[in-house]
Amino acid sequence: MTLKKTTWAGGVVVVVLAVGVIWLFTRDDDKAADSATPAAKSASGPKAALSVSTVRPESSQWPAAVTATGSIAAWQETVIGPELSGLRLVEVRVNVGDVVRKGQVLAVLQRDAVQSEVNAARANVAQTEANLGEAKANADRARVLEPSEAMSAQEAQRAYTAEKTAAAQVASAKASLQSNELRLSQTQVVASDDGVISARPATVGTVVQAGQELFRLIRQHRLEWRAEVPAADLLRVKPRMAVHLTPAGGQEMQGTVRMVAPTVDAGTRNGLVYVDLPVQAGARAGARAGSFATGRLDMGTAEGLTLPQAAVLLRDGFNYVFIVGTDHKVTQTKISVGRRMQDRIEITKGLPAQAEVVSSGGVFLADGDTVRVVPAPASSPAPAASASVAGKAQP
Repeated sequence: MTLKKTTWAGGVVVVVLAVGVIWLFTRDDDKAADSATPAAKSASGPKAALSVSTVRPESSQWPAAVTATGSIAAWQETVIGPELSGLRLVEVRVNVGDVVRKGQVLAVLQRDAVQSEVNAARANVAQTEANLGEAKANADRARVLEPSEAMSAQEAQRAYTAEKTAAAQVASAKASLQSNELRLSQTQVVASDDGVISARPATVGTVVQAGQELFRLIRQHRLEWRAEVPAADLLRVKPRMAVHLTPAGGQEMQGTVRMVAPTVDAGTRNGLVYVDLPVQAGARAGARAGSFATGRLDMGTAEGLTLPQAAVLLRDGFNYVFIVGTDHKVTQTKISVGRRMQDRIEITKGLPAQAEVVSSGGVFLADGDTVRVVPAPASSPAPAASASVAGKAQP
C-alpha cells in the first residue's frame, strides 16, 4: 500500500514539471513573434485584395450600323371587289393564303339578268342592221333617179336622211351590246395582279354593291420592312443600302433600302425607312405582313476602342471598368458602351486609350482596392478568377 502511494506521487510531480517547461517555451515564442510582427508589417505594406491581369483598349475597324425596329407590311395591298350592284354572289373560288395570277377568276356573281340584257342587245343590233340595209337601198336608188329628175329632190333627201339615221341606230345598238357584254364579263371577279390573297370577306349568297371589298391581294408577293430610325441617323441612310433584319420568331435575312420617308413623326422623332424584302428569302425566314422585326442598317466601317466583354461590369444599370493606377490601386470608372461583336464590346465614352483595365474578376473588387497585377493566363480566365476568389476568402 505504501509503495502504490509513492508511485502515484512521483507521477504527479513529473506531469507538473512537464507543463511548466511547455509554458516557458510558449511564452518565449510569443514574445519573439510579438517583437517580429511590426517589422514584418512595415516590410510587406498593404496586402493585395486580389490578383488580376490587365488589358488595354484596342482600336478596331468595326462595321458601322444603325439599329432599328418596325413592322413588316405588304408593299402594296389591293382591294378587289365587284363593279356591279344588286347581284348575288354565287361562287367563291379562292381563300386566304392562295397564290393567284393576274386575270384569274376569284368569285362569280349571278349572271342570268345580265345575260338576258345581252341577248336583247344582240337582237336590237340585228334589227337596226336590217333597217340600215333597207335605208341604204333606198338611198342608192335615189342617187340613180335624182339626176334624171325621176325622183324629186325632196324624196331623194328623205332617202339619204333615212340611210344616215339607220347607220346611227346600228352604231348605238352595237355600243349598247358592248356595254351589256362588259357587264356580263364583270359578273366574274378577277385578280388585278399576281399575288397572294391576304383577306377574304366575301360570303356566298350576299347581294353585293359596286366597290364592296371581297378580297385583299398582296401584289406580286412583295413585302417591305418599315423601319423606325431616329431622325439624327436618317441623313446617313441611302437607297440600296444593305439591311439585316430578323422577324419575330424567324431567322435573319437581308433586305435593301428602297426609300427614306420625307417626314419625321412629331411625337417619336423617328422617320420611316422602307426596306424591300426578297420574296423567297422572306418566306424562308418567316416574314409575314403585320409581324414585328428588329434589324440594323449597314453604314460601312468605323474605328472605335474595344475591350473584352469580361472587363466591363454592369452595376445599378450602368457600365463600369476598373482602371489600375501606378500605385496598384483600382479606380471604378463609369463608361458608355456601343456595339458588341463576339467577345468584344465598343467603348464610346469615358475610357482613356492608354488605360490599364482589369480584364476579369472585377466583380469581386471595390473602388480603391489594392491589387497585384499578374500576366494573363494562357487558358480561359475563369480558373484564375476562381483561384483569386479563394485567395481573397482566406487571406
